Amino acid sequence: MLHVGDKRADGFHALESLAVFADVGDELSFEEAEGLSLTLDGPFAAGLQAESDNLVLRAARALAAHAGCAANAKITLTKNLPVASGIGGGSADAAAALRGLIQLWNVQTGPYEIRDLAATLGSDVPVCVECKPSWMEGRGEIVTFARKMPPATMVLVNPGVAVPTAAVFKALKTRHGVGQLEHIVFEHEVWTLTEFLKETANDLEAPALEIAPAIGDVLAALRAQPGVSLARMSGSGATCFALFEKDEGAPDVADAIKRAHPDWWVHAARIIT
Repeated sequence: MLHVGDKRADGFHALESLAVFADVGDELSFEEAEGLSLTLDGPFAAGLQAESDNLVLRAARALAAHAGCAANAKITLTKNLPVASGIGGGSADAAAALRGLIQLWNVQTGPYEIRDLAATLGSDVPVCVECKPSWMEGRGEIVTFARKMPPATMVLVNPGVAVPTAAVFKALKTRHGVGQLEHIVFEHEVWTLTEFLKETANDLEAPALEIAPAIGDVLAALRAQPGVSLARMSGSGATCFALFEKDEGAPDVADAIKRAHPDWWVHAARIIT
């Protein structure tokens, strides 16, 4: 769920969101080196080639400045997730860079310091520092771990459309607002998660649909599949997800959608608890 409030004085929107992490993602490796470099590979590396200041490099420089050390590292990013897809790939990469370089450079720091540093890189980066199911508030920098998150299975689908987050917020017309979020305990049962989500919404889904109608095609394809408890857009899009109450449903649904839409990115995954 993602509820949006009013725009704040600092230019960010107030948010209330539930963030979870799946067992699919980009990969980063770190080596000692003279100077700082980033090598890109993987199926979606081309989508980042034009960036002159990748978020991973910004994280490295921010950590070096914070620790008072030289930014010496060779970083390799294997980009397995679609770019600008609403599933926090870039934010998770930045957080992983902080974690990896803390070890490489032997930086002595506490978790709250790193979370504060992560907040300077982006609203979604703090929740990615520890990669645990969490409630996000403020502009994303207020993070509270979600208790007893069930290990639900899901299917993630992206239609190959990049949706700029700024454009989605600009097109936002209606919103739930903030201040009403209840940090419920899910009791490890998938139905408690799906029932909670049915009572909430993603406020960015409607404006994202205006910008990228293909999102509607993805949602329709997911909702037509057997065993799907809930299907919704993730973040600012265009990736959508479907949740299943029975583990065996996700792989078959992923295969069916891949056959019907071979140009879409489709992945069966599990929530990391």
